[in-house]
Amino acid sequence: MAFRVGIGVDAHALADGIPLVLGGVELNHPRGLAGHSDGDVLAHALIDALLGAAGLGDIGGLFPSADEELGGASSLALLTDAYGRVKAAGWRLVNADCVLIGEEPRIAAHRDEMRRRLRDAIGEGEVNVRATTTDRLGFTGRVEGLAAQAVALLEAG
Repeated sequence: MAFRVGIGVDAHALADGIPLVLGGVELNHPRGLAGHSDGDVLAHALIDALLGAAGLGDIGGLFPSADEELGGASSLALLTDAYGRVKAAGWRLVNADCVLIGEEPRIAAHRDEMRRRLRDAIGEGEVNVRATTTDRLGFTGRVEGLAAQAVALLEAG
């Protein structure tokens, strides 16, 4: 059986007047993530991990920020589209691990829903969501933005 691993990283600044969407869940928070789509760093990192593992480039190549039709798009819809390409290339998700990096918001109460929505957008495999802080270091520590990392394991099939 053939396996491949991919890593994804994403970061966006927090901004006023924008809903905060993480893992496909809209959270009650005073600021959201400024991005061309809904700014969901967890979904974006997962997309890059999946595309990287399948050798299909990256999120910017597939969904360029210059494409006005993608403005405000649901990152879960982008994830579904990207995973369709991964499947068409002959791969399937075994599991993915996604880590949100930031001081706030706390996501423990939403973690299971985030896992479910990300996994449902893919349609198979296992998806885990975790969070960590940087102990107030860097842009995430100063609460200027959020970042995420994801790793995905694909198997041929």
